[in-house]
Amino acid sequence: MITLTLPPLFPPIFHLLPTLLTLSLPLLSLHYIHTDYNRFLALGPGGTPSTPLGYLKIKLLSLLSLRNPLRPQSIPAHFRPQKGYLALATLPLRSGPRPVVEGIAPQRQQTQRPSPTVYAQLTAALRALTTDPRNCVVEKKSLIEKHSSGLFASTPITRVCGGEICHAHAVDGSLHMSLHPADAALVIENGWGERHPLARGGWFRRFVPKEFMLVYAPRSEAEVDVVMSMVAASVWWVSGMDVLVADEGKGRDQKMVVEDLASAKGANECWACRMHGCGKGRVGKMMSEA
Repeated sequence: MITLTLPPLFPPIFHLLPTLLTLSLPLLSLHYIHTDYNRFLALGPGGTPSTPLGYLKIKLLSLLSLRNPLRPQSIPAHFRPQKGYLALATLPLRSGPRPVVEGIAPQRQQTQRPSPTVYAQLTAALRALTTDPRNCVVEKKSLIEKHSSGLFASTPITRVCGGEICHAHAVDGSLHMSLHPADAALVIENGWGERHPLARGGWFRRFVPKEFMLVYAPRSEAEVDVVMSMVAASVWWVSGMDVLVADEGKGRDQKMVVEDLASAKGANECWACRMHGCGKGRVGKMMSEA
C-alpha cells in the first residue's frame, strides 16, 4: 500500500511567529518607556519632579491634555472685558516657522533658542519691572515652575496662582505667562506662542490657569521688546497695571479690568497654592536653573 505524506499547511517558522511576538512586545514596550523617560528627563527640572512617579503623572495627564494648543479658547459673550491689552500695532507677525515644543510639565522649546546675550537682555528687562514701585511687581520663586523665579503682582485682581504673572526658563529662553483670552488668541495667531497643554480650565486649574501660555524665546534684541509687550499684557491681566505708559508723569492707577470674569469667580485654587501657600515663595534668581 502506498502512503502519501502531505506537506504541512504552514512552514514551521509560521508557528514560531506568535511566540516571537509574545516575547518581543514586552521588550519593545520597555525600550519605548526607557527612551520616552529619558526624553522627559532631558527637558530639565520643572514643576513636575524628574522621577519615575513624576513621569507617570505626566503620562496620565497627557491623556486629557489639549490636542491642539494652537486653537485659542473662545470668549463668552458675558466675559468682561471683551478686549485685551495687545493690538496688531504692538504685536507684529513673528518671522519664520514656530519652534519645536515638547513636554507638559516641564514644557520646553527645543529649537530656536536664544543666545546667552539675548537671554540676559530678557532677564534684565524682566527685573527692570520690579525696580519701579508703581508697577507693583515683585520677583519671587515661581509657584508653578518651582526651579526658577517669576514676576508676581503684589495686588492681583485676576485669580491666578499667588498673583504669578510670568516666569522665564533659562534652559530654552521661553516664558510661561497668563494672558487675557483675546491677547492669547493674538499671540497664537501672530506666531509668538501657544497654549499650555493643561490650560483647560475647571479641574485643571489645580495645575495652571486656563489662560496659561507658552511664549517663544526671543531670538534678537528687537524680539526682546516684543516679548516684553506680552509681559506687559500679562501684568495688565493679573494686576490691572499698565507698565508701558508712555507718559511717565501719568499715574498708573490700578484699573478694575476684571469686573465680572466668569473664569475668575469661584475658580479652584491651583495645586501649588494649596501645597505651598501662594505668595510665600523664596526670592529666586531669574537666571537660575529652570
